[in-house]
Amino acid sequence: MDKSLSSSFDSFYGKVREILESARNRSYRAVNLEMVQAYWEIGRSIIEEEQQGDTRADYGSSLLLKLSRKLTQDYGKGFDYRNLAYMRQFYQIFPNLNALRSELSWTHYRILMRIEGELSREFYLHECVEGNWSTRQLERQINSLYYERILLTGKESRHIVKKEADEKKEILQPAHIIKDPYVLEFLNLNPNSDFYEREIEKALIDKLQAFLLEMGKGFSFVSRQYRISAEVQFSGFIPLSGQALT
Repeated sequence: MDKSLSSSFDSFYGKVREILESARNRSYRAVNLEMVQAYWEIGRSIIEEEQQGDTRADYGSSLLLKLSRKLTQDYGKGFDYRNLAYMRQFYQIFPNLNALRSELSWTHYRILMRIEGELSREFYLHECVEGNWSTRQLERQINSLYYERILLTGKESRHIVKKEADEKKEILQPAHIIKDPYVLEFLNLNPNSDFYEREIEKALIDKLQAFLLEMGKGFSFVSRQYRISAEVQFSGFIPLSGQALT
């Protein structure tokens, strides 16, 4: 192919790829935001029901327990008692729906809710959004007392603490959102271990196939699955990468 044509196609392909990646990223974030907002709404509904319901101290617990059983039956394990309690707490700590950030996942918010001080929680939330932190990065910085170290460090030395945090930074990729267990539960999707096994098998067979074909004359790739019969009277389909022909 002419070099100029090849360069032109590469540029065109890059544009098409950018369109697809951008659309996927928006889709991932849209699903995530819908889930976070739904959990906020559920948290508000729980609070309102508790306020209007029985005045007994144990009413809230019995309400969550009954709701958890019914939702788990209809929508899966993502609505257990503990997660519903987080939803109630979510509404209490973040009462403004419009202030919820689309960049943060439900896992981000669950981690942020463990922080007691409002100022430190707002600090981590802001840093999380600005730095595009993954949930592991957020947890790591909380455990390393990042906020407290920033406060104790003079303005002229704060860049050192920030640089240290950035060196261990783990960026959140939009594609990671869709693999979040909470998102899978929300969409009623379960991780498929068979799928991962097939991917591993495919990768191994691809490598072996390439090796056999590179051997040249005397070798041929027959099939990925080939029926064989042996003298031990075993017959069945087993995965094969290739077969030497003599």
